[in-house]
Amino acid sequence: MLIKGSILGGLAIILGAFGAHALKEVLTPEQLISFETGVRYQMYHALVLMFLFIITLKINHIFFNRATQFIFWGVILFSGSIYLLTLKNMLGIEALKYVAPLTPIGGGLIIVGWIFILLGGLKTKVPH
Repeated sequence: MLIKGSILGGLAIILGAFGAHALKEVLTPEQLISFETGVRYQMYHALVLMFLFIITLKINHIFFNRATQFIFWGVILFSGSIYLLTLKNMLGIEALKYVAPLTPIGGGLIIVGWIFILLGGLKTKVPH
């Protein structure tokens, strides 16, 4: 969890800086907003994975471990496909348009991850 969260977080910072500086002159405002959406969701979920890591130090439940997997791969598909779709014209690779279905699949995986967090919370016995 910690490693996956740090990878997503570090890459979000790098990609955010890349978008704000290198892509500002190359992308349309709409494309830049899309790219920033990918970065924002990536960073949010990097922080969620860090939070899950802290939780599992006290409550190591399989649901939290499953949530980590779904969220990590969901972000890879969701944000990764947004990056590729946004950059396809700049890269000159028209075939990248075929990654479009990965965006909602990634979003679905992220949602499943959140459901596992909910289930883990419901299964956790909190002392009164």
